Amino acid sequence: MENSRIEQIKQFLKDTPDDAFLNYALAIELVSINDVKSAKELFQFLLQKHPDYSATYFHYGKLILKEGHKDKAKEIFDEGLKVAITNKELHAAAELRSVLNELLYDED
Repeated sequence: MENSRIEQIKQFLKDTPDDAFLNYALAIELVSINDVKSAKELFQFLLQKHPDYSATYFHYGKLILKEGHKDKAKEIFDEGLKVAITNKELHAAAELRSVLNELLYDED
């Protein structure tokens, strides 16, 4: 059962279907109701259409990691870190560095 936030975001997306923030927000909501397939499709859409939207990399990577794909998640986090640094988004870069460090320590 879809929640009202999802319905509201979908309504907004009818007017601006390529909006990065709205697609990102919808993906996050889909993750919260465990609609992983739809969330992954949206994250992949965002990476193609809005590769400079750094928040996508963190949450998409976490989703991939949760599925047990550590190497793929690491690639996503690495790419996101490059984007965040290029965009001078210090908070996003710090989050991505942190999750990458956690992955490195898990390997030891």
